[in-house]
Amino acid sequence: MEYKEFKKILCEKMQDINIILSEMQVEQFFKYMNLLLEWNEKINLTAITDENEIILKHFVDSLTICKYLENKNSLIDVGTGAGFPGIPVKIVRPDLKIVLLDSLNKRVKFLNDVIEKLDLKNIVALHGRAEEVARKPEYREQFDIATSRAVANLSVLLEYLVPFVKVGERCICMKGAEIEEELNSAGKAIMVLGVKVDKVDDFLLPGSDMRRNLVILKKMKETSGKYPRKAGVPAKDPIG
Repeated sequence: MEYKEFKKILCEKMQDINIILSEMQVEQFFKYMNLLLEWNEKINLTAITDENEIILKHFVDSLTICKYLENKNSLIDVGTGAGFPGIPVKIVRPDLKIVLLDSLNKRVKFLNDVIEKLDLKNIVALHGRAEEVARKPEYREQFDIATSRAVANLSVLLEYLVPFVKVGERCICMKGAEIEEELNSAGKAIMVLGVKVDKVDDFLLPGSDMRRNLVILKKMKETSGKYPRKAGVPAKDPIG
């Protein structure tokens, strides 16, 4: 896809979610897309390789959380994969301090290449597992927002995210169409981890029939030292 066409499609889609991009930001997204496609030939980063779909399903989808980031200073993206939603958020909100956390080192190498080539500042790609990193004092309860896209079901995901968040701040869980059953089965995890559901934002991606849900939870108390449990345990034995 040529830059001119890319810019037109990207800017139109972004306007649908009330985001206006500068020329520099459009250029960063264009570089990001091309790096994603280039690296994807060497390592498995995404099953989505059509440029139009990358714009909608990766870039626009990632930025649907932006309206919940006003007055926030820091964000951790847990299980970021190819950098979603963290890198698109960083491009649009360069003021945010962002940590991209992933358990696979080759993905972290890709993220570092993107950070360098897009000249992004105050963003770190970190290799590690959420269960271990969340026990380190420099990361535990240090973030205004913890978010994740398509990593695990809600009860497991909350055990990954909640320990990173300051009391009074929020987790944003990016989910697909069906959320009711997940919310119901996550009831015990919500109680045990000391969060409450603030809002469930149900919407369609612009110009599509793809339904998305953002589950926003507010942290009401400090996380017990029991959580997160050892690496692998939350997925095998979810709270509840």
